[in-house]
Amino acid sequence: MALTLVVLAAGMGSRYGGLKQVDPMGPSGEIVLDYSVHDAMRAGFDRVLFIIRKEFEEAFRSVIGARFEGRMEVDYVFQELDDLPPGQAVPAGRTKPWGTGHAVWCAREALDGPFAVVNADDFYGAGSFDRLGMFLRAAASVKAHPPEFAMVGFRLVNTLSEHGAVSRGVCTVGTDGVLQGIEEHTGILAGEVGEGKKYAPDTIVSMNCWGFTPAFLPLLDARWRSFLAVHGASEKTEFYLPFAVNDLLASDEACVHVLPTKDQWFGITYREDKPRVQLAFAALVDAGAYSSPLV
Repeated sequence: MALTLVVLAAGMGSRYGGLKQVDPMGPSGEIVLDYSVHDAMRAGFDRVLFIIRKEFEEAFRSVIGARFEGRMEVDYVFQELDDLPPGQAVPAGRTKPWGTGHAVWCAREALDGPFAVVNADDFYGAGSFDRLGMFLRAAASVKAHPPEFAMVGFRLVNTLSEHGAVSRGVCTVGTDGVLQGIEEHTGILAGEVGEGKKYAPDTIVSMNCWGFTPAFLPLLDARWRSFLAVHGASEKTEFYLPFAVNDLLASDEACVHVLPTKDQWFGITYREDKPRVQLAFAALVDAGAYSSPLV
């Protein structure tokens, strides 16, 4: 069964200066996406769909996309401000992207099978993709009511930065392993996480690592249109993917299984995080989890 890895990359142009440079993280200059795509391929994903902005398509294809061509199917979708339902227009003064929920909505016509969604610059670990692959292959063969999706749930303690506060989607999970809700918590400091502290280390958080079947797309479309009915004139409000999922849970329109992982999440929240992430990748290579160079 064909599985697609959807990579949210529309923000990479601003973060990486038009993609003229991409920060090397692995011992041989690998970028974070090299590891994510590698892990997805090992888990049985055979297509990667990058959601990018049209303005840096050429740079992205040459710097990023070319790394994976010949190894798996590579496709592109553009997230643009004016990609809206009929009758909607971009409000005057809006330059801010519409958010991750809109990004996936922009890919609706390019998805006809089960797919995972991840951030371009986050490392999730091989186990996360293994769990998503197994879930999606099973879910695609069953027509459940309500439809069943998945989220890889990370332990909060494995997602922190030593150099400042982070925002995390803190999850409420039932005893049956089903997601009951997500609440955004901001300003979480490493010193607040631990036994007897404000947050328990094993608190499950969402890091935007999802598994969906095509049944998700019409549900997302309805939520997107509802969002625009309320916030369509806003210059800044964003339509986030976790918020859309949360709405579906509240209305019993979806069931989201939490796939727990003890994998370490890596990301560059602060500039000072880079050396720690580079050391972490070097340790994974030394432990035999990856070769270097990766390809």
